[in-house]
Amino acid sequence: MNLRRLVLATHNPHKVREILAILGSLPYEVLTAADFPDLPEPEETGSTLAENAIIKARALNAETGIWALADDSGLEIDRLGGAPGVISARFAGPDCTFADNNSKVLRLMEGIPVGQRTARFRCVAALAMEDGRLEVFDGVTEGVITFHTSGEAGFGYDPIFFSPALGGTFAQASDEAKNRVSHRGRAFQQVARRLRLLAGQTG
Repeated sequence: MNLRRLVLATHNPHKVREILAILGSLPYEVLTAADFPDLPEPEETGSTLAENAIIKARALNAETGIWALADDSGLEIDRLGGAPGVISARFAGPDCTFADNNSKVLRLMEGIPVGQRTARFRCVAALAMEDGRLEVFDGVTEGVITFHTSGEAGFGYDPIFFSPALGGTFAQASDEAKNRVSHRGRAFQQVARRLRLLAGQTG
């Protein structure tokens, strides 16, 4: 049986593992951008998460001729006017680490009481198909910025994002628990359902 191929537009091994776990078993051969090492990286010039996800999905689809699935995610902190938002990955500078970003957020939020530390993670996923079709999926999860890092799991801002649904930070949760309530989990659960329908399945 020849399976339709689907390529994930990311080189981030953390994201690949998380996305594959959320998508579960699909009637597709799933590849990643790492399987195409010579592909150019598209410039993420969008002003929103959705625009950047679409840029990445369309660019990878155009280069490979394969259905391409991309996402862009961000942390939106109410007290910071929605920052870091679309620049979440590079909030502390162009070559920053996860720890640098977390330190900058905690520094900016220093002295802010818990009731004013509300935030949300948002993930927008885009599926680009070879006939020009494009579908977009949005996932959001609400939380609170902690006063210090907690937990060793996850990546990105997970150590400073407290999830009321989990009773701890994303970095303190198991992969399975996090994926049930996370922004990426909610977006890619929609993607998985849609992909099964597109493959002629309803299960």
